[in-house]
Amino acid sequence: MSESIPRQEGAAVLVGVDFGLPHFDAELEELGLLSQTAGLTPVARLSCKRKAPDAALFVGSGKAEEIRELAELHRASEVIFDQALSPAQQRNLERALGCAVYDRTFLILEIFAQRARSHEGKLQVELARLQYLSTRLVRRWSHLERQTGGAGVRGGPGEKQIELDRRMIDASIKRTRERLQKVQKQRGTQRRQRERRDTFNISLVGYTNAGKSSLFNALVKARAYAADQLFATLDTTTRHLYLGEGGRRVSISDTVGFIRDLPHGLVDAFKATLQEAVDADLLLHVVDASNPHHPEQIAQVQEVLAEIGAQEVPQLLVFNKLDALDESRRPLQLQDHMELDGRPVPRIFLSAHSGQGLPLLRAELAARALPEADERMTPAHEAEFDDAAH
Repeated sequence: MSESIPRQEGAAVLVGVDFGLPHFDAELEELGLLSQTAGLTPVARLSCKRKAPDAALFVGSGKAEEIRELAELHRASEVIFDQALSPAQQRNLERALGCAVYDRTFLILEIFAQRARSHEGKLQVELARLQYLSTRLVRRWSHLERQTGGAGVRGGPGEKQIELDRRMIDASIKRTRERLQKVQKQRGTQRRQRERRDTFNISLVGYTNAGKSSLFNALVKARAYAADQLFATLDTTTRHLYLGEGGRRVSISDTVGFIRDLPHGLVDAFKATLQEAVDADLLLHVVDASNPHHPEQIAQVQEVLAEIGAQEVPQLLVFNKLDALDESRRPLQLQDHMELDGRPVPRIFLSAHSGQGLPLLRAELAARALPEADERMTPAHEAEFDDAAH
């Protein structure tokens, strides 16, 4: 690109490669939403097909040239790939395209870094980012010449700068892990306190932007942040819910949303947060009923649940955003069953926004709450048990 034509800061070209997988997003709709959530502006999109990734450039030299021309045409400063790139592929693409290149993993990590609010959430994101960057030191640092040996090393070769950088980042990973373990112990103590009270524990899980936080707010009248965007909630929030129908108090947690190809580093880093789902007595699997891709999203959530060991926890499917469905697509009844992983799972249709179907859900939760969790409680007492995990 000519130097006289400056790049537009934040302008991004989105690239997706179809390797024949069933969940390929040809329109790059989700990648576009992720980019906007991260503060970027998608200016062009390009999809292509390949049997396998090119070892050097992921897309091959011909397609890389096409992407370079597209980026120059739209003055894009960044190119975002919808798949994970190896460090070598990322480095080679930046040289070939003449601009910054990022992959889906980095984009998700960037959003998490922007959105984390609690001390634990920030530590979890920091750990995941450090682990990601540790594999890309060779790309990020250009000052890799050997340093001069220090005192007492007469003329001997010094350490390469990359070796110093790697030792520094390894030390940061170790410190962050230690700090995170300390916070996780505190969370474990809180969890054991709830268990001693014999509270029936419910966790909201689901694909990002399915409306978990909106449903959480509608149920407990809390003020958890909710917005029509990806990853609006990162930090687990726990409240006690009074079910007047059964006179029972239950604990309900709003957790981070899942997404396709959630980076394994994030899954590992967020194990403590996601432990709320593993230890739950019931999972409210919230689904965006208005999203045409909701079957694939359900499958992705099931994959993550299996990865964290929560696949055996009983589930209740909550098909949210009923008010956003056309009349022709609305169900004949608000409560039925749906086959999930080869077994029938109860399902309730509702709208957290309008309140339609919420009484059905509350009644179902009251019926499922364990008898031994039947601690009589009035709504006025709820505030005493406000157990926000921040």
